[in-house]
This record gives sequence, structure tokens and C-alpha cells, in this order.
Amino acid sequence: MNLILAIDQGTTNTKAVLFDQHLSVLDRASAPLKSTYPAGGWAEQSADDIWASVATVIATIVERNSGSPIDGIAIANQRETLVVWDAKTGHPIGPAIVWQCRRTAKVCAELEAAGHGAVVLERTGLGINPLFPASKLGWVMANRPEAAALATSGYLRAGTVDAWLVYKLTGGATFATDHSNASRTMLFDTASLTFSPELCAIFGAPLSALPEPRASDAGFGVTAEGTTGLPAGTPICAVMGDSHAALFGHGVTQPGVAKATFGTGSSLMALTPERVVSSHGLSGTIGWSCQGQTHYAIEGNITVSAQAAEFTARMLGAGSAAALSDLAQTVPDAGGVTFVPALAGLGAPHWDDNARGVVAGLSLGSEPAHVARATCEAIAHQIADVFEAMEQDAGHRFDTLRADGGASANDWLMQLQADLLGRTVVRSDMAEIGARGAAAMALRSLGGDVPGVQDSGQAFEPQMKSADRQRARTIWREAVTMARYGRN
Repeated sequence: MNLILAIDQGTTNTKAVLFDQHLSVLDRASAPLKSTYPAGGWAEQSADDIWASVATVIATIVERNSGSPIDGIAIANQRETLVVWDAKTGHPIGPAIVWQCRRTAKVCAELEAAGHGAVVLERTGLGINPLFPASKLGWVMANRPEAAALATSGYLRAGTVDAWLVYKLTGGATFATDHSNASRTMLFDTASLTFSPELCAIFGAPLSALPEPRASDAGFGVTAEGTTGLPAGTPICAVMGDSHAALFGHGVTQPGVAKATFGTGSSLMALTPERVVSSHGLSGTIGWSCQGQTHYAIEGNITVSAQAAEFTARMLGAGSAAALSDLAQTVPDAGGVTFVPALAGLGAPHWDDNARGVVAGLSLGSEPAHVARATCEAIAHQIADVFEAMEQDAGHRFDTLRADGGASANDWLMQLQADLLGRTVVRSDMAEIGARGAAAMALRSLGGDVPGVQDSGQAFEPQMKSADRQRARTIWREAVTMARYGRN
């Protein structure tokens, strides 16, 4: 029986899930992870802490399952976070720059103004934005003095979190990334499946520092002695970006189905028949590559999603996102209050780094519960914005939205989402949907008899009247306009 240990490395925690060959969960472990915000718009994590969290959850699973040899490792990881390290020492040369970080917003605006946007979009499917690692790496080269010297000597290594974890797990023997993660760097030509010298030149990123891109099921080396509680020689069978792994974990293998991951930020993704360039503020990307085929996708990324609930809970002294949800449900509506959580700018489909959070519609009758409800509604409205853009790009209607991620466990939020979409929302019955997707890819890599992933779950049907939905969406769009242009 094949046992797969799937590592789901996220922004707020790292999970390890042990699966059998039928993709049934045998065990799970979790370790928290924190971010720091050293300056306005900046977001960082310790790359050493990321690795330590992974080593911790692996050790926990191995200790509790000592009589069950693990046949392979799968990795699903937070994307667009950049780790840069010294290959001589194996140590990071600074904090990891998290996907939420906006420190390169000015540089990105200058590159766009200089006319580079068209070639970047054509090569990568991505609009120039500080979300993606390309400008982050350019910033490292310009602001961390040791980076240039390491690049010149051939010892600089730069990659997304998956490349860092593979490097650490293999004791430095493998420096590689998969096509799904590579497609999120803005340095990767998604047609030729290579890192582009032209794109590297635009962003000031050294091509020599980038990892080898591989198919998601290509194999990524084996564990080295003493790196974790696993025995040396355990194969790393599959690597996928977490949102891509979640789509695969939902059992989506053909175009026509959209999923949303409700996390710190949110990602909506759907497969496409071919490589696409969005005209409605979304990103063309690679869903995954396996068995010699590249599967393309379209995606919309929301910068602050469920994190908005944590933010408002802290501001109101509500204690937690769960407590905020309870407070929100004490009122029948938001009492005219709208909150746009542009706390780190706005992501898809607006892509406005200058947008700022706005609370609109306050009156003397407004209560904390109204602000709480407006926050929860904002999560659903942002999903609806991307969903509508996705339908426009796809040229057809999506009847169902598949939902996963931590915030999707909230029944009331899922009903609210169905109401504001006017579509059925089906929540996955598995919390570790991304880990399951990566594990399924690993089983394919091992060449075993991989079961078809059948994702079931609770369905939430829209109950809101169409006129009420349209009114709510119109008010939301007006508030987004305030967030984007109200300070001008």
C-alpha cells in the first residue's frame, strides 16, 4: 500500500497529511507560522521558520506512524512568496518576501509606464504587479548587497517556497520548481515552459539564480540523511502551488468548473482549453503539468479575503474571526454599511495598488454588528467580482462554484456567497483539499493505480431575490470606486 505524506505549506500554518493509496486521510499535523509587516505595504516571513514548521509536522507524522513506511512526499505551497539564499551555506540572505508584499508597487508602475506590460502579459499571462516574485527578486538584487556578489559567483539561489523546501529536504541536491509555481513568478514563459532571459532582463533578475522547472509529477529528488524524521531516500514525487493543488483535489480535470479557495487571500481558478490571456483583469496560468501534458488555467487572486475578518475582529475587539461571524449574524443586514478591505491594495479584477480600505454608509444607527456583517459580505463580494470576470473571459456561465479553504467551513458565509453569486456553492467535504490534490499527483508520479478524485460536499443554493442581489452588488461597486478613487 502506497502512503503519501502531503505537505501543505500555507501563509498562516503548515500542515502535513498522511494519505493512503485510496486518498483516505490516516493522520494530520499542523504548525503555526507568522508574518511580519516591517513597513507600510511590506509583508515578510522567516524562511528558516517556514522550513522549521515543515520539519516539525513531518516529524510529528513520522513519530506517530513509525510502523508505516512512507513511499513518497507531495508538496502544495503558498505561491509568489520569494525565498533567496546562499548555496554555499544553505542559509537565506534575508526574510522571505510574502506574496502580499507591495514594496515594489512603484517599480511595477514604472515598468508598466515604460511599455513592458504587453510583452510580460504575452509571455506569462500575468499583468505586471508586485504580487509576483519577478519584481521582488529585482528588489533583492538592488537592496541586499550580498545578492549581486552571490549571483556573480554562481551561489545565489532564488525561488518560490516549493523550491526552498525541495532544496532543504534534499540537502541541497535538488534545486527545482514545478511548472505551476514557475508560472506565478512572472519570469516564466508559459508557452515554451522555460524561464525567459528577456523577462529576467526587464525585472533585473539573474537567470542563473532560478530553479530548474519541471512537470508537477516529474519527481524532485529524495530526502537527504538527517534533514527530517524521514529516512534518507524518500522520494519527493510531486510539487504544486496550493491553489492548483486544490483545483486538482476537487477532481477537476477538464474546463468548465470554477473553484474558490477561501484563505488569507482567495484564489478562484478554472481550467481552460488552451493558454489564454485575460481581458477582464484575471491571470493566465498553468494549472499543472503531468503525464506529458500541460493543463492551462485562468485565475483571479484576491489580496485580503478571510484576513479581513481577522482584521475587523481585532479593530472591534471581537476576539476572533469566528466571533465576528457570530456578531454579524445578530443583525438581519449591514444597515447600509459597506466595507472594502483594500488593506494591501486590490487584487483581481481591479489590480489597484493605490486603493485603500473604505467603510462607507455609516450613520448614527450603525452598530459594531453592522460593520462585522459588512466585513463578511466583503469576502463574498470580492469572490463575486472575480467569478463574474471569469465567466466573461470563459465566454460561458459557471453554474457551480466549488469552495475550499479555512473560511469555507462557515455555513453562513457559504450561504451568503451563494446569495451574492446567484449560483450554487458546493463546499468540499475535505478540509485538506490542496493536500489531497498534491497527494493524488504524487500517486500518479509513483505509477500506481490512482483513484479518480471524487469531491463531494454540502451544497448551498441561492435564496436572495434577484433584485436584492443586484442592489447589493451595485452598492458594493460604488464602494469599490470610493476605495480606488476617493482619495484623489
